[in-house]
Amino acid sequence: MIQYGSELVTQLRFMTFIPRMERRDGQWVDIELRMIVDQATPVPEGLIDLTALVICTHSGVIAQIVPLDEGCDCEFQFTSDEKDQIRAYIESAEIQTQIANLSIG
Repeated sequence: MIQYGSELVTQLRFMTFIPRMERRDGQWVDIELRMIVDQATPVPEGLIDLTALVICTHSGVIAQIVPLDEGCDCEFQFTSDEKDQIRAYIESAEIQTQIANLSIG
């Protein structure tokens, strides 16, 4: 995690993800991810309830990955490694199937 205005970078390792998916409209699927973080890489102070909002197309292509704290925008951003972990999870066959099924209905 990178806090805006700070030079300190904290690299989180996510152990697992808990998704909540919602079809927003005819183009977008919103995925709220709750992440279980490895105890060796604790969440930085200042974050109370870290989640991620991943916005995808109906075909499962990621448009945006946004960190949230208590469900709102926050002063942190994900590092490229953290985004890669999230991207790998979203691009997994299981999640892509869930996105496709949600997009149909």
